[in-house]
Amino acid sequence: MSETPDLIQPDRGQEAITVHLVDKPGFAAWAKGLSAPQRAALAAQRFEGAANQVGIVPGGARDADGWQAAAGVAKAGALTSWCLARLAEVLPAGTYRLAEGAPGAALHGWQAAQYAFTRYRKPENPVGPRVLLTGEAKAIAPALAEAAALTLVRDLVNTPAEDMGPAVLEAEAEKLAKAHGAAIEVVRGDALARDYPMIHAVGRAAARSHAPRLIHLSWGKPEDPVLAVVGKGVCFDSGGLDLKTAAGMLLMKKDMGGAAHALALAGLVMGAGLKLRLHCLVPAAENAIGGNAFRPGDILKSRKGLSVEIGNTDAEGRLVLGDALARASEEKPELLIDFATLTGAARIALGPDLPALMARRDETAEALIAAGRAHDDPVWRLPLHDGYREYLNSDIADIGNAHANGFAGASVAALFLDRFVGEGIDWAHFDTFAWRPVVKPGRPRGGDALGLRAAWHMILARFG
Repeated sequence: MSETPDLIQPDRGQEAITVHLVDKPGFAAWAKGLSAPQRAALAAQRFEGAANQVGIVPGGARDADGWQAAAGVAKAGALTSWCLARLAEVLPAGTYRLAEGAPGAALHGWQAAQYAFTRYRKPENPVGPRVLLTGEAKAIAPALAEAAALTLVRDLVNTPAEDMGPAVLEAEAEKLAKAHGAAIEVVRGDALARDYPMIHAVGRAAARSHAPRLIHLSWGKPEDPVLAVVGKGVCFDSGGLDLKTAAGMLLMKKDMGGAAHALALAGLVMGAGLKLRLHCLVPAAENAIGGNAFRPGDILKSRKGLSVEIGNTDAEGRLVLGDALARASEEKPELLIDFATLTGAARIALGPDLPALMARRDETAEALIAAGRAHDDPVWRLPLHDGYREYLNSDIADIGNAHANGFAGASVAALFLDRFVGEGIDWAHFDTFAWRPVVKPGRPRGGDALGLRAAWHMILARFG
């Protein structure tokens, strides 16, 4: 994982550069209290207090380095996770302190904004760390933990498939297990073909170095409530014999984004020491092309016992998830959450910023939506409409993996998954993009966690 120092530190009165937060409606009144040279400096920079604007003004003799910073925010009295992110990106290296008030939610964006993926190319002119001081001592560790979880997702998704195969996902799970005293079990080879036949079928055409597997991390006391987290770990998706286009394949290194989210969420749960029995399952495979690839028209067995007719080999994510969800259900979880970069239909409907959420219970969906709204990680609910179940009917198998009419693709994919989740289990499914195509403050282009903080804060509220 990228090495990022702790950029949020307790305020013990150390020397720091002052940061003033100002919004556009309050700018004129705030500027009246400045000196003429300060107002002139801001005017030269065309600083008006608009969101994400940054201004530099001369300071007094007591100011570190002799200057102060001004940060434009949408609403000065209501800070969000990302309102200081632009500031953290562009200020010089140094230590900073807000002129008044506490950073609150903005702690997350301050740390996250200084992320850089440098595995393959080092920055030409690296800038040292920008540290933010806060008197909210108890808020520091949780903010750093969430930023570290985000960094893990970004790093895993940004890494190309040659260096991020199923074995690497296994190694990441092993790191987590070792760090938190968790147990880990990995099923491969003949045992995978027997016990998780759909995972095996999807991944069997890949090179031996990228052989498929089911990774199962378990942690916590057996008597505690069971939380199961499942993440789609398709490390590269060519589409299989139903080959994707070149454009469609270009971002498929991110098709293990669901696994990255699941591992990051597991790390948050264990790191916080929640009184839960955690089961984190990652079905890891590469959907490759070869003489032994599974084919359109094949009938696959599944762990649950359902037979599945393959209508499209590019609808492989739901297959590996089906076996993993069946296994997770055997633990009788109080809550089961899965993350998957599952359908283009979800992106067409909601765009890249909003993960599609589907849930069996209204109260669970509402809690996830509320947690996302409160922590600047919005999600949008799509229906699990019973009327669309018939789209997955097969003439010769229990269920088909793809429907032909093109309607409600995200919901139909979720309905497929629903068949493999145990009866009566409280289940929520995130169809997430795991990618940021457009740069935003604190959120560079590339791998990103979408839905992770919504799920985490819902779990905290429910079990913490």
